[in-house]
Amino acid sequence: MKIDNATSRQILAADPKVSTWLSANAGSGKTKVLTDRVARLLLDGTSPQNILCLTYTKAAASEMQNRLFKRLGEWSMMDEVNLAKELEALGAPKISGPESLAFARTLFARAIDTPGGLRIQTIHSFCASLLRRFPLEAGVSPMFREMEERASNRLREDVVESMANSNDSKVVVELSKNFSGEDFSALTAGAVRYRDSLQQGKTTAEVWEHFGLPDGFDEAALLSKVFLG
Repeated sequence: MKIDNATSRQILAADPKVSTWLSANAGSGKTKVLTDRVARLLLDGTSPQNILCLTYTKAAASEMQNRLFKRLGEWSMMDEVNLAKELEALGAPKISGPESLAFARTLFARAIDTPGGLRIQTIHSFCASLLRRFPLEAGVSPMFREMEERASNRLREDVVESMANSNDSKVVVELSKNFSGEDFSALTAGAVRYRDSLQQGKTTAEVWEHFGLPDGFDEAALLSKVFLG
């Protein structure tokens, strides 16, 4: 079977015996390589419950899981000739005989029967699972749940609206002076992100230090950096 250079590099990256850092543009096959890598781990006899895949988004995790189960399901019903070709294209070690092909056909059932299923999670859900295992050490409630981005945005909007209609309206006015007119939620998200450095009790010098700014930095210094001449 003739293999082009791009496919050859994908096969190399999917080799579970190789520690790989993969960098590629969107839509160029990163999810395919990760799916191939899991398939080859399963073919090598790795137990499904010992495999952990982490992605950044729920959509990527769902896409990978769908692709993997679709492939394993097809293998379970495929004839020997076509299955051997599929495994060769995957870059799996040469098939030694009918027993290897029969094993490949069992992978779908093994993955389905794994307690808890194949662990294909987002980074956020994985971190949350660790916190739930060690709530006392992490200083969180065992019953906590992650906040979705949409809910987080809505909560910040509600807080800003509440402040604007209270005695804290001056704070909102000062904050709005830094509003570019594009996305106010991005501005409030930034304030929340750096809440530890902006909390009460911090001196101006400590805040400047956190952001890599010299002591005594003020509005005039900022303007001189932005507007040259």
